Amino acid sequence: MPSTKLYPRTALALLTALNLLNYIDRSVLFAVQPLVQSEFHLTNTQVGYLTSAFLGFYMVAAPFAGPLADRYSRKWIIIVGAFFWSALTLLTAVTHTYWELLLRHTLVGVGEATFVTIAPTFVADLFPERIRGRIFGIFYLAIPVGTAMGYLLGGKLGPSLGWRYPFYVAGVPGFLLAIALLFIPEPPRGQFDSQKETFERGTLRGLARNAAFLTVTLGMAAGTFSLGGIQVWMPTFLSRVRGYSLESANLMFGKIVVVAGILASLAGGWIGDRLLPRMKSSYYFVSAISMGLGVPVMFIGLFTRGPLMLPAIAVAAFLLLLNTSPLNTALVNAVGAHIRATAIAVNIFIFHLLGDVPSPTLMGYVADRQSLQAAFILPIIAMAISSAILFYGMRFAPEVQTTETGVQPG
Repeated sequence: MPSTKLYPRTALALLTALNLLNYIDRSVLFAVQPLVQSEFHLTNTQVGYLTSAFLGFYMVAAPFAGPLADRYSRKWIIIVGAFFWSALTLLTAVTHTYWELLLRHTLVGVGEATFVTIAPTFVADLFPERIRGRIFGIFYLAIPVGTAMGYLLGGKLGPSLGWRYPFYVAGVPGFLLAIALLFIPEPPRGQFDSQKETFERGTLRGLARNAAFLTVTLGMAAGTFSLGGIQVWMPTFLSRVRGYSLESANLMFGKIVVVAGILASLAGGWIGDRLLPRMKSSYYFVSAISMGLGVPVMFIGLFTRGPLMLPAIAVAAFLLLLNTSPLNTALVNAVGAHIRATAIAVNIFIFHLLGDVPSPTLMGYVADRQSLQAAFILPIIAMAISSAILFYGMRFAPEVQTTETGVQPG
């Protein structure tokens, strides 16, 4: 195992870059959604189903990837998955019907599941527990930055060059990063973990009795319902309901997501780590507070006009994304290293099944029958539910090592 500090930082940089591409590929579709809808003459429900189907196959693939990663090389599974999803992204060039696009999108979900299930376990074994919140804050910068880059890429290139072109740009770098990862050693599993692997922490059956894992997962599910629906429909909402052009709506929301997301991802991990020596439930606490505060702010942004609209949407985006690194840190800490990929796979299956798999389609359904603005009531309710679950989950947070000498929080 390399002893220099350069090794874990280089590994983190490569994995973060791959995570970035993962989210760029997802959000490009959101940016060009009206163009796809126009070409294939789709209803709101049909276009929402593209994302639901992607996440459905992604969700189903995760339970297969997790156990494999707990038994075999995580690095090689990540590399093969990156080649697979990058190749499928380029196949958008020969996508000429709704059903072909749907098939491509679902298969990309299978490929991306290998990365999202496994990479967090790799990252967790690179750095000590006491700074995991900050490390995951860096790794999960890919969510806001990648999502925003997808909006910007699709919003800029889609209207002028066609909706397929941004997918070509998003596909090529995945091959290069996968090749670079070949030269990165895989860290020993659980080398920094301080908790023993009990029945609840170390077995698949035990997860059903692991309250720390269950509350994080259900809190994530409600938060993901909200985030998934907002990501898919916000540019369309700004364009159709608030009167912005499609390009300006994507540009504006992309800027909001990238600025708010960078600040939130870094701040969430930093605050969670800072509070940890005094509060073992700090990661749950930060997430619960941010979700609760986001409810009234999001309502103001979506149901008022005038100068408060965009600032409120920006603050709500910050609060919604503030929980990303704390919740993922809490998830990793809730389970043992030798079942961690499997536990993340179970987590992915549950939170997507209850979260962003149904939310885009449900919001499209409400939009078809009521209005797109009315559909945004659903993610606001989901934020309130997430906050309540995470406040309840604070009592189950495990103790972790918070200093080099092993002092534990009370």
